[in-house]
Amino acid sequence: MNTSSLITIGLAISVVFMFWTLSSTTSSPFAGAFPRIYNKRICLLIAHPDDEAMFFAPTVLALTKPEYGNHLKILCLSTGDADGLGHIRKKELVKSALQLGLRSESDVYVVDDPTRFPDSMSAHWTEHDVASLLASAFAPEPTKKAGGGKTAAPTATIDVLVTFDQGGISNHPNHRSLYHGALHFLRTLVKDKSGYNCPVTLYTLTTTNLVRKYAGVLDAPFTMVRGALSSIASGSGARSARDQLPSRLLFVSSVNEWLTAQSAMVKAHQSQMVWFRWGWITIGRYMAVNDLRREKI
Repeated sequence: MNTSSLITIGLAISVVFMFWTLSSTTSSPFAGAFPRIYNKRICLLIAHPDDEAMFFAPTVLALTKPEYGNHLKILCLSTGDADGLGHIRKKELVKSALQLGLRSESDVYVVDDPTRFPDSMSAHWTEHDVASLLASAFAPEPTKKAGGGKTAAPTATIDVLVTFDQGGISNHPNHRSLYHGALHFLRTLVKDKSGYNCPVTLYTLTTTNLVRKYAGVLDAPFTMVRGALSSIASGSGARSARDQLPSRLLFVSSVNEWLTAQSAMVKAHQSQMVWFRWGWITIGRYMAVNDLRREKI
């Protein structure tokens, strides 16, 4: 390789890293322009141990920053026992979650119920089963009557629920089941309670096409422009008040945060680091870029 080729490669790498630094929604000079969530009780709902690192790392890294005052927990509906490694993967999830910023091991809960929630590429979990579990975890209080016989406002022990959208990123049926179950849970929560808003806001991670899925951080500009246009069209501003929840959220990790996400996979989820995972954690968009949409209930 001649000198000019080396210079060209060096310049290209420098440009990418400069672009990456300016694109980060957490550490760039423009970070303050992006909507944020403050002082909320948040649950990340996932299907398998490693979903939090492979798909939601930018979200977890951003929302667990101490200055935002959030308390994030992870609820995983299976142990990922398809290959008989469930007992190992439960421990790996805890280790990964702590690397990504969760406060303690007690903030990670893994459901071990293969009858209702089998780890399978061919099994769809019913929305009723998912919703029932969410209700028992976050809305256990029965409906009460307010003064004058009026139905009381719906309540929950979380403010925000984050999960996959209906495409499930990889079209995995377990991922897609979480979307339908989460919607069913929240709609049931406010059923027959007209006049009240749902106490829980649902955000879902946007599924992209194959090209964007493997574009890494280079997908950030397209995502930013698309998000800005959506905000303009919906009439919502780029900056939201601390007591309001934005219609869209965008998290682009810094280089250091991306390395942290990689470490969560490589060092914590060692049982899952087969050859093709290396490609995902290197050029996969979701290791660096997350855009979430607030769902209508």
